[in-house]
Formats: sequence, C-alpha cells, structure tokens
Amino acid sequence: MVLTVRRLLLLIAGILWRVGCVGQDIAKPLQLLIPSQGDWNEVSEGSTVRFDLRATGGKDDALYFSLAQGRLDGMQFDSTGRFTWKPGFDWADRIQLTKVVPLLFEVRNKSGESATQTVELKVMHVNRPPVVNELRPFYVRYRTQNVYKFDKEQVLDEDGDPLVFIPIADQMPEGAKLSAQGEWTWTLSQNQFNKLRERPQYIEFWVEDQPAKSRTKGRLKVEPTLMDLPPDIQVVPGDARYKIRENASVSLKFYLSDPNGDDDISTFAFLADNQDIPRNALVRNTPNQYEFIWKPGYEFVKDPYDSLQATLTFYVLDKAQNRDERKITITVINAVNEEAKDRYLYTQYRQVMTTAWSLIEQMAEKEEELKYSYRKAKKGKRNRSVANASLGAVTGVTPAITGASTSVPTQRTGRIISSVGGTAVLTMGTLEATEVVGKSMKDLLDRYNYVLGKKSEIQNKGDVFAREFALKSSRRGNDFVKRLDDFRASMSLSGLVALELDAGWQNKKEPTDKAIKRVFKDFAVLEGEESRQ
Repeated sequence: MVLTVRRLLLLIAGILWRVGCVGQDIAKPLQLLIPSQGDWNEVSEGSTVRFDLRATGGKDDALYFSLAQGRLDGMQFDSTGRFTWKPGFDWADRIQLTKVVPLLFEVRNKSGESATQTVELKVMHVNRPPVVNELRPFYVRYRTQNVYKFDKEQVLDEDGDPLVFIPIADQMPEGAKLSAQGEWTWTLSQNQFNKLRERPQYIEFWVEDQPAKSRTKGRLKVEPTLMDLPPDIQVVPGDARYKIRENASVSLKFYLSDPNGDDDISTFAFLADNQDIPRNALVRNTPNQYEFIWKPGYEFVKDPYDSLQATLTFYVLDKAQNRDERKITITVINAVNEEAKDRYLYTQYRQVMTTAWSLIEQMAEKEEELKYSYRKAKKGKRNRSVANASLGAVTGVTPAITGASTSVPTQRTGRIISSVGGTAVLTMGTLEATEVVGKSMKDLLDRYNYVLGKKSEIQNKGDVFAREFALKSSRRGNDFVKRLDDFRASMSLSGLVALELDAGWQNKKEPTDKAIKRVFKDFAVLEGEESRQ
C-alpha cells in the first residue's frame, strides 16, 4: 500500500514538471512588429508619414517604445509606438530622387526584456514649380533699345533647377524679345511709346524649370520713363553681413541697371572704413557688371583682437548724379597661419635632423681616427725594442785620410776619419714598451667602443624620430616638442673631453636633404618646398 502511494506521488510530480516545461516552451520572446502595408515607409517631401509599431511576446504586457538612433528634427515618436514626421523639401533633388533615412526603434517591458528593429524611411523628391516674386517695373525710353534682366531674387527655383523663360506669343508687343535666359529687349516705335504714356502695359510670360518642366506665369509691368530715375544695384549673394576667417576669400557680384538705359551709368565704386582693403579688389567685367574679390591676410586682425569688422559702402552714380548704394559688413575672424606654423615646425624638425647627421659624420671621422691609432699602437708593440750596445777592449784609435792624394800638402781634398782597432761587442734586448712609448691600447679601445655605441644610439633614435614625425600632421601634436627636446638631450655628449672631439669641427659636406636622407632613410621634406640638393 505504501509503495503504491509513493508511485502515485512520483507520477503526479512528473506530470507537473512536464506541464511546466511545456509552459516555458510556449512563452515567446519579446518581438517588435512593423506595419505590413507595402508603402508604409515611403513619404514624399512636404508630406507626413504616420505609422504605429506593435510588439508581441514577452513576460509583461506593459510596453514602452522609444527611438534609439536616427532621430531628426520634426520627428515625433511617443511611448505607445506612434510615429509622425513631415520631411522638408531639401532631402532629395532631381539627381538623387530618393534618400533613405535609417531609424532604430526599441521596445521594453517592466520585466527588463527588450527588442529592437531597424526601419528605413524612403524620402522621395517632389519638384516645386518656379517662384516669381513681385517684379520691378520695366521703364522704357523712346528710340532706345531697352533691356530688362530678371535677377535671382525676383525669379528663382527653390529646388535649384535650371530655369527657362518662355514668351507667350499673344502677349508679346511688336519688336519685343524675351530670351531663354530671361532678358527682355524692346525698341519702341512712336505709337507704342504714346500708348504707354496713356496706360501702362502688362506682359505675361512663362518660367519653366528643367527637366521637370513645371511652369509658373509671370507678369511684367512696362512704363515709359518720364524722369531721370536713379540707377539700381543688385548684389549676389544678397546678404548684408558676412563672416570669414583670415586667408579666406569673399566674392560678391554686382549687377548695375538704370531705368533710363545702362549707358546712363557713370561711376561705380566703394568706400571702406578700413584702409587696408585695397581698391583693386573691385574688378570691372562689363560696364554694368562688377565683381568684388577680397582675401584678408593673416596680418589683418592684430593681436590681441579675435575679430575685426569692416563696413563697405558700394555706390553707383548716373550722369545726372543720381545715386544708389548698398552697405556690406564683413567680419574677419583671427585665424592661425597653418602654413607658417607648419614651416616653423618643419624647420625645427630639419634642424635637429641636421644636427644628428652632422654629429654622426663627426663621430664617423673620430671612429676612423681611433681605428688608425689602435692599429698603429698594436703594430708598435710587436716592433719596438731597445738596443743596448757595449764596446770591448779598444786597442787604438788613429786618424785616416781617404779619397784623395796627399802629394800636395796645401790642398785638402780628402776626408779625415777615426779608425777603431780592437774588438767590439753588440747586444740586442727586446722590451715590451707599449705602455712606455706611444698610447695605451686599452684607452684607445675604450674610446673607440664608446664612439661606436654613441653613434649607433643616435642613428637608432634619429631613424625613429625621422619616421615618426615625417608627416606635418604628426608634427602638429603636443608630443612633438617633448620628443624634440628628448632627442636633443640624447645628442648632448657628456664625454666630449674623453672622446677628444673638436668643438670647432666644421663639416666639409653640405647638409642637403639628399645627404640627410642617405643617413636617415625616413627623413621627409616639407610638402611644396623644393628639395635642397
């Protein structure tokens, strides 16, 4: 009976364990779901995209959605998974019709589980038609070819597409022409001029962008000139304030026009409150088109100022001294002369490499000198000896005349020498006299080894320094000055006296880049600088 109950309990426990395992297998992990519609992630410029994200699985139903990466201005995504965004018209263009925006969404629950999903939004280009703003009137004169040009502020395309001007045939007066570039030309007859005096005329035309060929209609008012109107200045770009750095250029284009005819313009110039701005910065291209190009140097803003502001007044005068002007303010920011700084750092780099090269050349000469002295001392140890000679018993010393006859006593044509009679004994004794005569071989060998070791050390450090700071970008770092001082310190020989190096030694070789590079293979020349040969 007891055995039967025990078996029954074991059977029930097994069933419960299996049920628990099955429950665990049934539980699914947290997963982020995206919409299933085919075009849910596509949006046109200027339109709004909306979608909702959902999640399945997980141990908890309390979900929190967030945008982990890729958030842009204007995007709205709340914790419930609702996304809204309206992209502007500057995302794509006529060349790149579609642009992909990647986003990373994330969902979490209170149990700590999380899941992520990458979504790619496709922003499609939308072409906008040209914009025709309010046009200034076209003032015409009698018996004169009148010319009217549209400026970029009056007629423009916000997408940056090329524009073509198309005349409307039934709107064009006789003799008037409109070019594709937007230039009106019209020489009026007397009847046409008289009609304009009675009532101004409006001429309509089309502006078409390319290649989309979207059109916008423009309307130009034509009036006769009854008085001498002042000329007009158009500046491109049309900003009144500019901010540039030293050694950067500012370029402005000026288009002059006069309602009474462009030939009525007499003078165009500028005045500046800073005398360092040259007058030749204003260049005349045509009688009614000028260009201002100015590049302030690194000395324009003096220390300790961070910037300097200059105001320029451009003015135009017609023959009747009517005047129009435009004021332009340019702020120049103090900048570091990177080119001069690079040259200064390179000069330090080359000077220390020249010093190392010269020192190696000097130690190479000293090495040859010590080699020669060592060989000479070693050879003298084998050959040098001291000879001792002693004379034995001398039997007599008598004079002798040699070489000439003695028949004529008054003429001394012979030589008188002494002759030694008897026996003489000569003895030779060898003496190891190296330490007595000449220099010490041990001292020469020590100095030779020191020179050789110091030369090898400078060679190795010079190779590393030349290779590590060969590029100007590496010399701009803060580590360059410290490494430069360390390399100079390594060339300060404390044993100059022991090495017997001449402080006034002059190198017979010219320190050219080629000579330095022969010793230090990784030595580099400053970019743009001619190599010293």
